[in-house]
Amino acid sequence: MPLLEFSVSMCVYGGDNADHFNAAIDSIIAQTVKPTELVLTVDGPIPDTVSQVIEKYRKELENTTVSFKVVYLEKNMGHGEARRICFNNCSCSLIALMDADDLSSTERFEKEISAFMADPDLSIVGSHISEFSDNNPRNITARRIVKLSDEEIKHDIKIRCPMNQPTVMFKKEDINEVGGYVDWYCNEDYYLWIRLALANKKFMNIDDYLVNMRVNEESYQRRGGIEYFKSEAKIQNLLFKTKMIGIITYSANVIKRYIVQVLMSNKVRSWVFKKFARS
Repeated sequence: MPLLEFSVSMCVYGGDNADHFNAAIDSIIAQTVKPTELVLTVDGPIPDTVSQVIEKYRKELENTTVSFKVVYLEKNMGHGEARRICFNNCSCSLIALMDADDLSSTERFEKEISAFMADPDLSIVGSHISEFSDNNPRNITARRIVKLSDEEIKHDIKIRCPMNQPTVMFKKEDINEVGGYVDWYCNEDYYLWIRLALANKKFMNIDDYLVNMRVNEESYQRRGGIEYFKSEAKIQNLLFKTKMIGIITYSANVIKRYIVQVLMSNKVRSWVFKKFARS
């Protein structure tokens, strides 16, 4: 059976580090199974160092089997909107997401494609993530482990976001069927997974660490504040209104998020994430 064609959807903005961005694209090019196309959305103005990385790979990929498409946005539209635009510009029926500062394992796409080939009913596939700091990919500081089966994932969605967004590959048709990417402050991924679950689409996570995420103290600290809590509370309202959760789970979810995201200091919140939300 021939391998399936797929796009890689990636967004970069002015605040991204050029060296980290370069390493992220390099991890795509080094895959054992190459993508059909790499679609990059440039979310607003970027420094020359980032532009130079784009031009470098434009030249390197010019005579290869990987098509390189760059979409420029005049102003910064925000993460959710940039993802939506990038998604809409992908031409393949399968799309893999990639962040501009993470590293994909060399066999990531091979394993995800194999999952779709083994089960045509799948809509979305992801994996666990490892996290590293100090610009050293070998310095693994934490891991976020997710449930594996469709049933487990749909149960986990009632408590937390059940997929690691930078690891996922999904069917474009199924994403479009539930309304596509919709901007939702810091939670556009969770909102999308909920809509897929409500449409009874099939989920899977591979029992492997297919993406190594770059983190620092700010990565945990920014997952707080009143705006972040309001976004999370709206997600819980959606779960409750669609009867995915009852009043007890809803109350517990909102109270826990209020304590962590509003009442705790950044330093304590960072410790809590690393202690309880990671292994």
